[in-house]
Amino acid sequence: MVFYNKALTSKRSSIAPLKKQQKLLAVLLLSGLLFSCSSTDEEEDTANLVAELTDIVEKFEPEVIWEQSVGDGSEDYFSRLKPIVAYDKVYSASRAGDVFAFDEKTGDRVWQADLSDIEGERSFWDSRLSALLSGGPTAGLNKIFIGSENGKLYALDSQTGELVWQASIKGEVINAPAVDSGVVVVNSASGIMKGLNASDGEELWKVDQDVPALTLRGISAPVIASGGVLVGTGKGGVNVYLLEKGQQGWETEIGEPTGSTELERVIDVDSAPVVFGDKLYAVSSRGNLAAIELNSGRVLWKRQYSSYRQISVYRNTIFLTNNRGHVYAIDRVNGIERWSNLALTNRGVTGPAVIDDYVVVGDFEGYLHWLDQETGEIVARHEVDSSGIHTTPTIANNVLYSQSRDGDLQAIKIPEIIKAE
Repeated sequence: MVFYNKALTSKRSSIAPLKKQQKLLAVLLLSGLLFSCSSTDEEEDTANLVAELTDIVEKFEPEVIWEQSVGDGSEDYFSRLKPIVAYDKVYSASRAGDVFAFDEKTGDRVWQADLSDIEGERSFWDSRLSALLSGGPTAGLNKIFIGSENGKLYALDSQTGELVWQASIKGEVINAPAVDSGVVVVNSASGIMKGLNASDGEELWKVDQDVPALTLRGISAPVIASGGVLVGTGKGGVNVYLLEKGQQGWETEIGEPTGSTELERVIDVDSAPVVFGDKLYAVSSRGNLAAIELNSGRVLWKRQYSSYRQISVYRNTIFLTNNRGHVYAIDRVNGIERWSNLALTNRGVTGPAVIDDYVVVGDFEGYLHWLDQETGEIVARHEVDSSGIHTTPTIANNVLYSQSRDGDLQAIKIPEIIKAE
């Protein structure tokens, strides 16, 4: 079933005047240079048009439970920083180096740490140098782990925010670390992946992965499952390594380079693989969405979808946002498409997050959109911040958390009466 979202004539919600922003240029460049396959100037112009939001029939009005500021956020820089929920707190960070812990229920600030001055040596007269935080945070073993573009991994006490240890890795840490069984795994854009003792940061093993000269953002965040570390690669594949010693197991390719230029042949797997039962699902930035057998690496099916956004799997459905901002629901068992929504074309749409009976995505103008899981119809909309939303919303305990580029963090839920229907 293909769904095209159009203006309806019954009860409507008003759309605030859309604002011109600098992020528009980035969206146009990304879709035009990397993912457009048009053969004429006229076709390229059409392909790069940013969809305007139309009025919708609102099924409900999202409710903001609490709102907080996370410093200056990520601003206009590429970043995968996003809030997480653990230990009854919400943790988030700004690129400059501020790390925050908020009470999950009330939003009250519990602690704040400044990783741009971890030694406490900056005087009143000194200018602040950004810590360039960009990967995480991740929670585990009563610690919060977060990486930086300076090749640093920090471990903070989850209750106090005090620095427990820090470690170095060659290359930028632009993805969230993973932690399990006392090991924290961090992956860098240079292809270096390390397994560290989560208690003290001691290096346990190191892997040097091949990274092509030209990639979109390199490689994915690591995922730990069944004693293995799964990671998407810059060469368009998914690899598995043993968590205990870093030895490589199987390797599976899912990307397919098809263009005539190097830029068009970028196929890296940037979103973290998703493990569901005895299978995993991964998508290439240019190539395929694939279902892979976890134990053997055998490809069960592949379908032509291209994305660098995080995918979500819920029950028997995969939800995916492609490079053009089109949102899809795909059968997890056989890869057959259930519906598509093209109403958010070229709006810098985030990966989808599943909550209740809906799928939620954000866009470059700061709107969150609730899509019906069964039909793909947009049934609610909420503006967080006009600076834009760049990461997939976080879902925990039926509450959605979204952080804007300017650091506006909101905890949002839908009315209880809707859940009861």
